[in-house]
Amino acid sequence: MAKTLLSPSPAIDEPLELDPGQDPFAPQSIQYLVSRYGSPLFIIDAERVRRQYRRLAAALPGVDLHYALKPLPHSAVINTLRAEGAFFDLATNGEVELVRRLKVPAERCIHTHPIKRDSDIRTALAYGVDRFVIDNPDELRKFVKYRNRSSLLIRVSFSSPEARCDLSRKFGCEPEVVPGLFKLAADLRIKIDGLSFHVGSQAAGPAMFAEAIARCTDLMRVAAQLGHAPGILDIGGGFPVDYLQRSMPIEEFCAPIRAALKELPSTMRVIAEPGRYISAPAAISVASVMGRALRGGRWWYYLDEGLYGSYSGQVYDHATYPVEALVPAGKTYPSVLAGPTCDSIDVINEHLELPKLDVGDLVIGRQMGAYSWASASEFNFFPRATVLALDGGRRLTDGSGR
Repeated sequence: MAKTLLSPSPAIDEPLELDPGQDPFAPQSIQYLVSRYGSPLFIIDAERVRRQYRRLAAALPGVDLHYALKPLPHSAVINTLRAEGAFFDLATNGEVELVRRLKVPAERCIHTHPIKRDSDIRTALAYGVDRFVIDNPDELRKFVKYRNRSSLLIRVSFSSPEARCDLSRKFGCEPEVVPGLFKLAADLRIKIDGLSFHVGSQAAGPAMFAEAIARCTDLMRVAAQLGHAPGILDIGGGFPVDYLQRSMPIEEFCAPIRAALKELPSTMRVIAEPGRYISAPAAISVASVMGRALRGGRWWYYLDEGLYGSYSGQVYDHATYPVEALVPAGKTYPSVLAGPTCDSIDVINEHLELPKLDVGDLVIGRQMGAYSWASASEFNFFPRATVLALDGGRRLTDGSGR
């Protein structure tokens, strides 16, 4: 298995890989790092993590940002965000174990998977994570025996046609169902702290956020009438980033959300679950050309990275990443980028114009921090990319893995 290079916190005596002012994603930096560590590489820049977090925090003042570990569950990202004062969104036992190992305070975490095994609940509670999400009566009843140790948010379904990935298809209850869940919770003496929603991943616009906030505000009033005192609204994630197309600037995207949130009671705590927005711009994939062939008038370039590796997000996340070859500009030819496995589906892009590449030339995928390395496999025994996390030129090292 490829070595992962990171650390819970960089030691001051760790050697610099790059000059502190040097961009780790610049061509000369990439070429140097490949000369040191080979390819494929997955390079994480902690400074970009910070930059994304701070920009979103400024666009949503007063909202507690819980980084969703799912898109990039990496120690370097978590430690960087913890130092920024972030909260965290967990959904699995593995994610609970990761934040436990990194000594993230349990009170800064929420468990948001709407469907849980009893063992999942017990694992989270054992660490001290006591706020969960449910979306149906059966799930609510699982908390009867934990009623004195937990509190719940009800996830409401608001599906946005503008989102790249519809998350309400699988989770969340219709708004009309919520009063019945409030009543059942009251009968079962289970504490409901508030509501949550997720309009979908990579949302193109903020309209559904504003609509969902307004609907949830009305539902909170119903909860109060049924004896609950809801004090939390979780507005989920879905904040967009640039891929091949430009997305709405986050300040413009969040303006209607801020306006809608002003209608909430001043005592309401608002939280969000950003994942992609923070992690996607913070990592790149670096691959080498293994071989080439001229087929049907197009150059096919076979890389040591592909759909079964860091480009897995093209399958699972419906993403198309910006790619470029680190070679001098020149005449271009119809080109195909293919992954290394023997599976014919392992093709990254069939419609590119690239300069003629040689074996050993580097191909860079950008905006690849979300749903890429996290979902990579070692199919066909091609190892996952070596992860190299950098902060101000310094390598973050820890042989313990994620």
